[in-house]
Amino acid sequence: MSGSNRVTRRDFIKVTTGAVGGLITLVMGIPALGYLIDPALRENKAGKPVMVGNLADIPVGTPYHFSFTLTKVNGWERTASTFGGFILRKTEDPKDIIILSSRCTHLSCRVNWNEDAGAFLCPCHDAKFSPEGQVLDGPPPEPLRRFAYEVGADGAITITPVELKEG
Repeated sequence: MSGSNRVTRRDFIKVTTGAVGGLITLVMGIPALGYLIDPALRENKAGKPVMVGNLADIPVGTPYHFSFTLTKVNGWERTASTFGGFILRKTEDPKDIIILSSRCTHLSCRVNWNEDAGAFLCPCHDAKFSPEGQVLDGPPPEPLRRFAYEVGADGAITITPVELKEG
């Protein structure tokens, strides 16, 4: 036998150590890689419809307050933000509805309906908005934002909150 085809003990240990090390790296590395890229593969739930009320519960002519919470996942960080608004039914027609954000367009303070004034009032800088959300008085640069909505066959009112920002 010639010595050139023979595997030495040192070569055997090198190959075996490399193979076992590679196997351990593979077994440990695949789950670690999955953990690192998992947030990028998660479904983005922003922009999903949110039910905010039912026609049967909302009187005609009086703003109906609602609120909802959106949870956002950014990588491993999970944040929950609460938003709100008002539904105004102008008539019995399910399509004759206005849905306004409850955030003032000046500095995002929360506006409240004041029955005596017949308007939405902002407590931060005395802004005043009409029942349709138009600026009546104060510093706001634009009317209250409106939500697009859908009314289901069962009377459920849903909105799709897109690009809402915390104030």
